[in-house]
Amino acid sequence: MFEEVLATSYSLTTDAESFKKYEGAKINYSELIIGDALQIKPNALLFETFVQPQAIKVSHAKDKPIFFTTENADCSFDIFAAIFYLISRYEEYLLHTEDTYGRFAHENSLAFQNNFLHLPLVNLWLQDFKQQLLQHFPSLIFQPKHFSFIPTYDIDIAWSYKEKGLRRNIGGFLKNPSLDRISTLFGNKKDPFDCYDFLHDMHSNFKLSPLYFFLVAKQNGMYDKNILPFNKAMQQLIKDHAAKYSIGLHPSWSSYNKPEIIKEEKNTLQHIAEKTVTNTRQHYIKLTLPQTYQQLIKNGFTDDYSMGYGSTNGFRASTASAFNWYDLSAEKITSLRIHPFCFMDGNCFYEEKKSLQQSASALLDYYKICKEVNGELITIFHNDFLGTDPKFAGWKEMYINFLKKII
Repeated sequence: MFEEVLATSYSLTTDAESFKKYEGAKINYSELIIGDALQIKPNALLFETFVQPQAIKVSHAKDKPIFFTTENADCSFDIFAAIFYLISRYEEYLLHTEDTYGRFAHENSLAFQNNFLHLPLVNLWLQDFKQQLLQHFPSLIFQPKHFSFIPTYDIDIAWSYKEKGLRRNIGGFLKNPSLDRISTLFGNKKDPFDCYDFLHDMHSNFKLSPLYFFLVAKQNGMYDKNILPFNKAMQQLIKDHAAKYSIGLHPSWSSYNKPEIIKEEKNTLQHIAEKTVTNTRQHYIKLTLPQTYQQLIKNGFTDDYSMGYGSTNGFRASTASAFNWYDLSAEKITSLRIHPFCFMDGNCFYEEKKSLQQSASALLDYYKICKEVNGELITIFHNDFLGTDPKFAGWKEMYINFLKKII
């Protein structure tokens, strides 16, 4: 809250006498009455050492949802406890229903049930909190924060037809006869999923620093349909991107809850890329707390980009700012840095069934709200959406128009 989002220093004390004598800005997080301090009356949450269902009733203040409300204090709710509840993903440790992919269903979330999933509510609260602190302590200094945009890409299937081998192409042709497939395989036409030159030119033109995640499962399955990492063209694609951009691992579906496979895939990607890989994002956003993050830490990952839903767009942790993961099961902060995303092309197309125009509008809305709070906009696009496949006609142009509007 203070050092990162509000960009100001702080210290903690439980000594009431030294607190009373301190003459600078101070926050009284207790039931005690201390005249010159801004008071926040605490909810019990932060004093507990176990996870249990919380009695949460959402109300509104300053046109924003709030919970853990209190009375007779300067703040109308316990902002510390409320932010902790959302950022720690407390609700995901409780009993909940899973979606068809075995993930925490977004319908379980407090944000969805109370219609604030589309908001970086934590950042909005902190904007108001900053103004409240300045009203109490006008001399308080906050360093300026700036908006940032990180375009990220999941390379699940590098090419639609190329490099898939004779068996897969014959099977694909029999299932869906296509002249495009034949033209592509004979070198007369660019593969529909091949958008890599386009992306490189776009990143250069708009001076963007993208992040690519590669799926390198060694066996194909129902959800792992990548070009295998033994393929020379696939290896060259990875090498080319690793030389120009930041890359990360897209752990396969088959690696879920199998740390030995995660380790193997990480080593495979590092060997091909000839660089250390510490970034990761779960395939299909298959994320279970705390197990998934514990395994990532054990395998040497430092930054995860899975904090979002694979079933709808929005702010899963109600924030547009990166944060260090707090392991509730162990009651400790970790070194794993969590980078939330709020927009994924597949969510619009497959899950929310939005039109291209509606998707463009949603993307622009997420940009506006992230910029308003000086947060970080992280988007996910897939190479198949930005190629020439007729199924995704217009998505490439939509993306270009979006970038022209914001940069």
